[in-house]
This record gives sequence, structure tokens and C-alpha cells, in this order.
Amino acid sequence: MNPEEKKQKIEELLSRGVEAVYPNVDFLRALLLSDKKLTLYTGYDPTGPSLHLGHGMTMLKMRQFQELGHKVIMLIGDFTAMIGDPTDKSAARRKLTSEEVKANWQNYKAQASNILRFDGDNPVEVKLNSEWLAKLSFADVVELASHFTVQRMMERDMFEKRWEAGQPIYVHEFMYPLMQGYDCVAMDVDGEIGGNDQTFNMLAGRHLMQDLKNKEKFVLTIKLLADNSGKKMSKSEGNVIAMDDSPEDMFGKVMSWPDEMIINAFTLCTTLPLAEIKEIETAMTEGGNPRDYKLKLATEITRIFLGEEAAQKGLDHFSTVFQSKELPDDIAEFVVDSEGVIEALLSSGAVVSRSDARRQIEQGGVKINGEVIKDIDAKLPTGEDKILLQKGKRFFAYIKQK
Repeated sequence: MNPEEKKQKIEELLSRGVEAVYPNVDFLRALLLSDKKLTLYTGYDPTGPSLHLGHGMTMLKMRQFQELGHKVIMLIGDFTAMIGDPTDKSAARRKLTSEEVKANWQNYKAQASNILRFDGDNPVEVKLNSEWLAKLSFADVVELASHFTVQRMMERDMFEKRWEAGQPIYVHEFMYPLMQGYDCVAMDVDGEIGGNDQTFNMLAGRHLMQDLKNKEKFVLTIKLLADNSGKKMSKSEGNVIAMDDSPEDMFGKVMSWPDEMIINAFTLCTTLPLAEIKEIETAMTEGGNPRDYKLKLATEITRIFLGEEAAQKGLDHFSTVFQSKELPDDIAEFVVDSEGVIEALLSSGAVVSRSDARRQIEQGGVKINGEVIKDIDAKLPTGEDKILLQKGKRFFAYIKQK
């Protein structure tokens, strides 16, 4: 690429979706304009089997670095996942076993492959932080801990809130930013990318790099996708979009987002040119129908994370089911040996528990043959060959009784 094109790409990298840069933007800009090949990473703790949209947002930023020729590392936090990141948590996480963690991250590379390149001239490298963290002795950990104070750790909002509420703060939770910080020392990187909720942990690593290697590490934080109330898209909020969702689910979830999220989502979750996003924002301000632009947003997100064919499949399904008010062609059938609606919901996999089923019914989210069910003790109709069960806007199943 020519110098002017490179400069434009660098400026977009430094601004698009970026919350903050440490030590400052000028420091990172100077590095990017130089001929130095940088090494940077983002860490992903495998606390579940699926990466999600928030992870995808950091990957899109890493792809910008990769396209400029820099070395990108996808770090799987298989050791730190067993400790549990206390970020935004009002109580300690459940500790995972090494077997659970290993099972969780097995498909991460495949899920990320639509965004990051793992082959070619400059492939993304995958590393596990157990390679170095599991080898630390107790003396090593004590030495690392000597670089931090309790006061520094208590600066974290969640610890301060727990302290004021008289809730326990476990010593192993203090160890998490210490361990995550040591990752960058072990890999001797130039920088780290993460969501702005990871700022404390990433700056802990910057502090260790300065103390142990006399080296400056840049930290680039990404804005979080949230609605106007501040609720973010995350596993803990229960509104997450998984990167291995079906095309129909991914498309439908995006379409369920409030209109005020459209512009931020285009910026954070797609590669649509910023000039085109600005045109969309202007058109919406001037009275354009947000639904039209949300359809484009859902198509773009599904295309990026699942591929072109998946995007078309998601659009076709949404158009058939929600715009034409028709049923999808591939509705699964289930045979149940009970006449209760709750049992039908459980047997079909529409809900994960009886309490979930009761909640869905009470909130009006369940229909039988097109009719909303509000009675948690409701029975399935008798004398019918197939009964259409619907939960929410996207789940359909045919129920047969034994």
C-alpha cells in the first residue's frame, strides 16, 4: 500500500471504536508510522464454549493491525480461566477445572477464522497462557505480587463495592490481574487490545512491563456495545450474540436491538466504511426508517461472523417468518409423553429449566397454535396430529403427543 493509504488506515485504526490509548495516541501513532513490526495480542478466557460479539469487536481491531503487517497473537487464557476474572462481578466466579477449560476453547480458532487469518504470510498465532503461568513457583508469584499494593488492587470498582457491602473478596481474585499482567511479560509484546472493561488488567501488564523489562507497552481499549441504559451485550447480561449462533438466531438477535444502537453497532461490529455509516446516521436523522438500516446491520454482522451464505440465510429466514408472517420450512418435531405446556417447552429444548419455562409463559413469550399462553399450568390441545409451539420470535417446534 502507498504511504497515504497506510496513513489513512492508521488513523482509522486509532479512532474507530477506540475508547482510549495508553500511554497516548501519539505514542502509538509514531510506532505505526515507523517501519517496526509490532507484536500485540488480545486474551480470551475460555469460560464457555462460544466466543461472542464482544470478542469479535476486539478481533476486528486486531485484523486492522494484521492488515498493516504486524504480528498478532490470539491468547487463550486457559490458566487464568481457572482463576476467574472478577471484572464486573459482585461475587467470586465459580472455579473451572482444567478439563472444562480445555473443552471450552477447542473451537475458538474456527469461530475466529472468519475475522482473523490463521494462514498466509502473516498468520495469527494462537498461544495458551498455561505455557508459562503453570510453571511459576510460589516464590515467583510472591515476587510478582511485590510489584502491586493492596491499595492499587482496591481501586477496582467491584472490589470497592464488595468491601462496602461487607461481601467477601478472595485473595485469588487479586491474583487475576497479576497473572494477566504477566502474560505480556512472558510474550514480550509491544501492545495489548481489549474491551474497556479490561483496562485495569491491561494496565497491570503495562506496569509489570515497565518494572521487569523497562519497556513501554501500549494498551488500546475498545468501547463496549450498549444500549442507552448502559446495558452491554455480554454473557452476564444474557443478551449475548455467540459467534457460533445459527444464522437465523444471529440475524434475529440483531433485529431485536433498540434503534439507538444501530450506528454504534455499525462502527464497532462491522467493516462498513465510516463515510457510509455517517450517511446512514444522517438519513436516520432526516426520517429514514431505522428498520431498513437494521436489516443492513444484521446482514453485515452475520456476514462477518458467519459468512456470505449465512447472511443470506438469516435474511431469508427473517423475511419469511417476520415480514411475511410465514412459518420457516425446517421446523423440528418432538414427541412428548405429557400434556403440559411446560413439559413441551423442556422436551423441545426451548427452555433450560422449569423456572425458565414459567418465566417465559408469564411474560407472554409462549404461543400454542398461534395463541399466547399465560397459564403456567396450561395443557396442550387434544385430538391434534401436530401442535405448533412458539417461544419468542425465533423458536418454533411441532409437538406430537404419545
